[in-house]
Amino acid sequence: MNDATLTRGQRWLRALAGEAGTCGTPSSSPVAHVDAQLAGDLARFIAVVPDAENRFARARENVVGLEQGWLLARAVREVIESDAASERRRPIVAIVDVKSQAYGYREEMLGIHLACAAAVDAYACARQAGHPVVALIVGPAMSGAFLAHGYQANRILALDAPGTMVHAMGKDAAARVTRRSVEALDALGETITPMSYSLSAIAKLGLLDRLIDNVDADSPNDEQIARVRQALIEAVASARQGPRDLSHRLASDAAKTTRAASIDVRRRIAEQWNAC
Repeated sequence: MNDATLTRGQRWLRALAGEAGTCGTPSSSPVAHVDAQLAGDLARFIAVVPDAENRFARARENVVGLEQGWLLARAVREVIESDAASERRRPIVAIVDVKSQAYGYREEMLGIHLACAAAVDAYACARQAGHPVVALIVGPAMSGAFLAHGYQANRILALDAPGTMVHAMGKDAAARVTRRSVEALDALGETITPMSYSLSAIAKLGLLDRLIDNVDADSPNDEQIARVRQALIEAVASARQGPRDLSHRLASDAAKTTRAASIDVRRRIAEQWNAC
């Protein structure tokens, strides 16, 4: 495949896993995974990629549909099963470049919710089993696609570059739903953090563990790739030392300010639950 036709997910999968990795998926699969070395660990790198011949028309780009959900779950479950008897569980790196979930009438009838839930469950089980799961956002991380591929990670990293974003929906769709212009939506995001499309704003919510700046997301050089790889290595080490749940997302100083109400609600629910 010509480099010019690669999506960011494909490009970063190739850059980080390299030609020396072991590819476990056919070239026609909408979910690619490669096993490659990461600081002495054999890590599994996973990306959702375009599939021009997919039988579901909505799922021909880098989106999460029926097949993608089940294939993500399989790629993660293979690692869990192969390491079940090992004391040191290998890392899983989710390279996130997903525009949306591939949702339509047929997908709803055939159970896209089950496929995406299977992917979520696989990632969560890997994390709880001791696999350091790291998500690297290199493009859009949108809606249910991000929930299925990346959101369950111990640590979430993102390139601070044009074209990377985390949100429930695209700006045009959000503007229609809220009956605002895109310009008004941007202005609203400046005062209401969860409405912002800025990655720095998302970081304030405690969802991002690290923003990696000064990286060309579309055409990274060797130094930039090495810097991103080092960030992944540090994230894996941090995940190994931290809790296996996602409680750290509410523990940062930024989260304590921007998500104070969420923290208080959780505290009160825990008090009431434990009092029963």
